[in-house]
Amino acid sequence: MLNHPRVIGIALILVPAIIVFMHSAGVRLAWADELDDDSAAALRSLSDGSIAARALGQKAAGILVFPNIVKAGFLFGAQFGEGTLFRGGRKVANYRSVAASYGFQAGVQAFGYAMFFMTDAALDYLNKSDGWEVGMGPSLVVIDTGVAKNLTTNTIQSDIYAFVFDQKGLMGGIGIQGSKITRVNH
Repeated sequence: MLNHPRVIGIALILVPAIIVFMHSAGVRLAWADELDDDSAAALRSLSDGSIAARALGQKAAGILVFPNIVKAGFLFGAQFGEGTLFRGGRKVANYRSVAASYGFQAGVQAFGYAMFFMTDAALDYLNKSDGWEVGMGPSLVVIDTGVAKNLTTNTIQSDIYAFVFDQKGLMGGIGIQGSKITRVNH
C-alpha cells in the first residue's frame, strides 16, 4: 500500500505543503524578546501546575523551554519550534527544535515542552554539541502526569527530564522520529 505511486505522490506533495503551512501558521522565527517572554510564561505556567516541575526547576542546572512546537504530517511528518534556555532564572540562549518522522501518521498538533537539565555535564553536552540529537547523549526521561505525582527530589536520577504541555490538535499514528536541537543566533 505504501509503495503505491498515488500514495508516494501525495506524500511528496504534502511534505512541502506541511512546511509552508507551519511557517505561515504562526510558527515563524520569533523575535528573541518575544520568544524569551513566551518561554518564561510557559515555564511559570508549567511550574504553577506541576509540583514535580517546580521541584525539578529548583534543582536543575538549566531549563530549555519550547513554548510552541507545531507538528504536522501524513505518512511523512515534520515539526518545528524555537525556545529559550534559562540558567538560574536568566536567559542564556535561544534554540531551535526540528524533527522529521515517517510512518503511519496523520494530523496537525501544537504543543510545548520543557527540558530540565539536572547536571552541569548534561547542560555542557547541549552547549558543546553541534546540534544535539534527542536520544543521543545524556539520558532523557519524558514525564507524564502519572509519573510526575511520584517524582520527588530524592528520586531524581536522570540527566534530563522533559515535560510536554499545552497539547492542541490531533495527531494519530506511529512513526520513527528524529529530533535535533541547535543553538540559534538571533
